[in-house]
Amino acid sequence: MPDASTADAEHQLPSPAAQAERLIGLGVHAIAGIPADDIRAFAGTADPGRDVLLAVHPDRAPASALAPLLLRDGKPGFVVVDMPDVDLFVPTEVELPDAPLYFVARPDRGDHMANWSPEEALPALTEQGRSPLVLTEGIHWVVQQPAVLERNLCFMTIGSRLRKANGALDARTPAIWISNGTGRDGKERRDAPKVGWCWWGNRHTWLGFASAAGRAGR
Repeated sequence: MPDASTADAEHQLPSPAAQAERLIGLGVHAIAGIPADDIRAFAGTADPGRDVLLAVHPDRAPASALAPLLLRDGKPGFVVVDMPDVDLFVPTEVELPDAPLYFVARPDRGDHMANWSPEEALPALTEQGRSPLVLTEGIHWVVQQPAVLERNLCFMTIGSRLRKANGALDARTPAIWISNGTGRDGKERRDAPKVGWCWWGNRHTWLGFASAAGRAGR
């Protein structure tokens, strides 16, 4: 199945070198404790011609630190107030490279799965040979390619889950969309990028399921 969201020029990622400079310019290297030149050097190891996202491991740059770096219409991103435990949503049934920096191959927004529930989408992605994005990868993607976040075409990152003290998985699943400025978001946040959550068993017509063809670190 072709990647729905990476098929046109608008949704082509910047070069790895440009992505590295974007992260450095935003201070992600300082957040992660990684020298800027190490990020540049890693970006230089990407295979030419491949559509890859440069990601920092969530252990080094958590979602709470990355979300404010999102920007849309001059408004910074934010995490919803009822998700103070956002950084406890960790990769679940997804294996990340054991490295501070890694590449995410051919990210896709999963528009063709809009109006599916996370419970329905996960096995379908697995069957397609794709891996759901974790939350920090989704944030990295929007940082590098803001146009990928569109009204009525946003996405969930179901590779991140929260395991409760009793061992069961929390029913909330992370997503990234655009605030309407209602409720506790506040009117001033209308059109801002928003990190929030949806229920594992619920469907939303405006949320796809972001996934990757693979990951590689060095």
